[in-house]
Amino acid sequence: METSTERPMGKTLQQDTGIYLDYNATTPVDPRVYSTMEPYFKEFFGNPASAGHHWGWIAENAVAKARTQVASFIGCKSMEVTFTGGATESNNWVIFGLISKLREENPEAPIHFITSNIEHSSIMKGMAAAQKMGVEVDFLPVNKFGVVELEAVKAAIKPHTKLMSFIWVNNEIGSINPIPEIAALCKEKQIYLHTDATQAVGKIPVNVTEMGIDLMSFSGHKIYGPKGVGALYIRGKDPKVQLNPLIYGGGQERGLRSGTVNVPAVVGFGTACELCQQNFTAEVQHMKDLRDFLWSELQQNIPGVKLNGHPTDRSPANLNITLPGIKTEQILPRLQKLGVSTGSACGTGAMVVSHVLKGLGLSTEEVQCSLRLSLGRWTTQDELSRAAQILKQAIQK
Repeated sequence: METSTERPMGKTLQQDTGIYLDYNATTPVDPRVYSTMEPYFKEFFGNPASAGHHWGWIAENAVAKARTQVASFIGCKSMEVTFTGGATESNNWVIFGLISKLREENPEAPIHFITSNIEHSSIMKGMAAAQKMGVEVDFLPVNKFGVVELEAVKAAIKPHTKLMSFIWVNNEIGSINPIPEIAALCKEKQIYLHTDATQAVGKIPVNVTEMGIDLMSFSGHKIYGPKGVGALYIRGKDPKVQLNPLIYGGGQERGLRSGTVNVPAVVGFGTACELCQQNFTAEVQHMKDLRDFLWSELQQNIPGVKLNGHPTDRSPANLNITLPGIKTEQILPRLQKLGVSTGSACGTGAMVVSHVLKGLGLSTEEVQCSLRLSLGRWTTQDELSRAAQILKQAIQK
């Protein structure tokens, strides 16, 4: 497949609606992904579990092809890929599927999990729920760059530690955790390692087999695929990882995740993975160049702007910044043409402040002055120049 320069929803998407810089939240569906999905809404509408006719066979073959595409992208066997509704579901499945399996094997044995204090909310809240179920959980602090220190991980290990779960590339600040090094430690101590790789796949090299990862979650809509589909990689040997199902029913996905497979979404997910794999080097370099250009423009236009996260070892698509004494709520009305994410938000009548930025040591006021800007496949240098100017003018006013 060739690299597409076509706008995902037509050539005037960002010209009409502004400049989209929230690719970490979601990506538009690539037109090539959509074109592979469309037939499975129409003529190829069969249920892959229907084994008695060609409508079912066509759907089954399409799912099998997509599974192979996903497996090739992350460096594993197709049988080690289970389709889910997305990374949030996958993350929950790891936590509660493992607890269920361990207690089935030995109801009285203590269970200890290790994670960090700046994980995605699905891990943070899932681990908090695990604590209520009697599981001991350590939430490790990170360094000033938002990275887990290997020595702190070693020090937290206990005789009954069964799982470590660390985000690979942080969804807010873009910092990269040393997952291969943590994987080697887990292998030595016979502890399962899970990583939420939602912001890693398509942005940094990922090979679960070579890197020794046992469990890995990611989503389709972060890599130009559809929403509502993702995967959980479950290592098949050395060691063979076993989880109890999170969803019971008709036995789909080898009995691990029951429910009729969302064939169009799975097909799109597979195509999105294939496209990322084919164009990986060029696309990552494109994002890095644009990210560095944007940071240069921001520094020139906004004196005193600060970068959150690691200065160099970070996602090629992410910048998280703190504005000099300017709360984002003050300038948001002037940022209507910019699609960005803020460090705090008002929800259910109360201010919700990013636990990730707080975990870096930022004050509540600094968090309220922070923005995340994330770019992607269709971002242009001209858009980034205009974005920096829009921010500058909003601050000046």
